[in-house]
Amino acid sequence: MPQILDGNSVRDQIKAECRPRVERVRAHAGRVPGLSVVLVGNNPASEVYVRSKTKTAAELGMHSETITPDASISTEALLELIRELNARPEVDGILVQLPLPAHIDSQKILLAVAPEKDVDGFHPCNVGLLSTGRPGLRPCTPAGVIQILKRYQIPIAGKNAVVLGRSDIVGKPMAMLLLQENATVTICHSKTRDLPGVCRAADILVAAIGKPAMVTADYIRPGAVVVDVGINKVDSRAEAERIFDPSRLPDFDRRGSLLVGDVHPGDMARVSSAYTPVPGGVGPLTIAMLMSNTIDSAERRTGLS
Repeated sequence: MPQILDGNSVRDQIKAECRPRVERVRAHAGRVPGLSVVLVGNNPASEVYVRSKTKTAAELGMHSETITPDASISTEALLELIRELNARPEVDGILVQLPLPAHIDSQKILLAVAPEKDVDGFHPCNVGLLSTGRPGLRPCTPAGVIQILKRYQIPIAGKNAVVLGRSDIVGKPMAMLLLQENATVTICHSKTRDLPGVCRAADILVAAIGKPAMVTADYIRPGAVVVDVGINKVDSRAEAERIFDPSRLPDFDRRGSLLVGDVHPGDMARVSSAYTPVPGGVGPLTIAMLMSNTIDSAERRTGLS
């Protein structure tokens, strides 16, 4: 039987480690780490995600605030808001929730966040620090993947790692983090020739392609470790029948949809030696790493590190 890499338990470990760090900042600086989330307009999915972030911050004794400009805000007005947050000493982390409304220049907004407060790790300064192996704020999801591998004592050094997906948010930083752990790394994408064959060479396969259950058994070397970063909603019954065990179909009929990753769940469980489930694998780690990043920023900004 393969080992299930439970993201919820790793999340709880990281949160437990965060609490004394929060108290250490409080004792040293007379305040707790502070996170400001900017949520523009009314995107239901974003609102749910932001509520989870603020709830987790409160559980850890951190300060958090959600700033909710109207969807009609201009790029310049939003830039001015970011400048104000950059200048506030009690704000250690600034997170601009994506996607932004179409009329706003998202690149300009993300570049305006001070690199030392960029707890998403997206600013080019932080990307440069990552690529050159210097300390800095790391993108939360790839950093969470490294945590789950390390805490389950899965060897990375010397292993062949394949990252399926080349996004700036997951694929590219994931490859750099694995390289820093001394893996031999290949990045694949939609133009890769013989994609299943390249993926089958992996001891560690990280799927972040954004296509439901695209990665099937012929992509997975028997005994490989599979990390499924994808989270996709399946709302077609024919697609649900292709992907899920028949025992899951009553759930689909009741809810009208089911979540699946980028890897076929049955094939992943059958072929791999260890894998992250969806949901409950990588997903819970993203918010935990966001909190850790905010505390990292507070520690640096208050002279604790």
